[in-house]
Amino acid sequence: MKKVAYYAGCLASLSAKELDSSTRALAPQLDLELIDMPKSTCCGAGDIHEAKPDFYLHLNARVLSQAEQLGVDTLMTICNVCTLNLRQANQRMQADEEVRARVNGHLEQAGVEPYNGTVDVQHFLWLITTGDRYEALKRVAGGRLKGMKVAPFYGCQILRPSKILGFEDPDSPQSLEKIIEACGGTPIDYPAKLKCCGFPIVLARESVALNEVTQPLEQAKERGADCIVTPCPLCHLSLDAWQGKAEKQAGKKFEMPTLHMSQLIGLAAGLESSELKFQRHVTPVGKKIRDAVVR
Repeated sequence: MKKVAYYAGCLASLSAKELDSSTRALAPQLDLELIDMPKSTCCGAGDIHEAKPDFYLHLNARVLSQAEQLGVDTLMTICNVCTLNLRQANQRMQADEEVRARVNGHLEQAGVEPYNGTVDVQHFLWLITTGDRYEALKRVAGGRLKGMKVAPFYGCQILRPSKILGFEDPDSPQSLEKIIEACGGTPIDYPAKLKCCGFPIVLARESVALNEVTQPLEQAKERGADCIVTPCPLCHLSLDAWQGKAEKQAGKKFEMPTLHMSQLIGLAAGLESSELKFQRHVTPVGKKIRDAVVR
């Protein structure tokens, strides 16, 4: 068992509790022991980073410090945005001694232990698609979703900028495809799987954001996908909760279920409905997925 500090982020703690419950149920089966971080806060998403970059740095350094104090070397995220923010702050804290000293001084004034730069930030996706844990994933999933056509949707902030994220080729990633195949499904390839979901601009430019949502939904449907899977709760929010608005704007029906990555694996692994919580989705998951759920 690898012990990791578990950073659920805002959405999985609140509006996307199905992501948290399915991740917690899966982790032990994939040789991961999740250690909670009860005092952690939001990473600031892109908003605080743009408006108050130094505050953003302090906010994320505080989270990194808490993980370090747990005595682990890995902080595990389940959100693309959290991954980018925490990795970006971590790289700056590790690379610049002057910045680290200044930020740590402020943390100590607030009663927070200084951060020494010993933690690595890793998305759940990355941890389970390499080495022994990928072998564990294949055993746990058991290829039980044979016949299911699954469209991977990476979104943007798990891939770019690659100098900060760097897990795989941002133009030709394969990690979600590996997960789909381990579950027995058939990955559906389509251009929009690497695009932004539109979330960052929905409040300022709703119609533009909905055009971004429409592209993966439309392309996945055209290629015969039964569902979309994503490693990001913000992408899930866009593709699931905004699908109705996207349908109205496009004048088309997509009726495309969107699953969190841990839900897809959990479906193959036989997690119970109380752990998958598909009833929380705005867009119904459909009969094919419902029939695969353990009651």
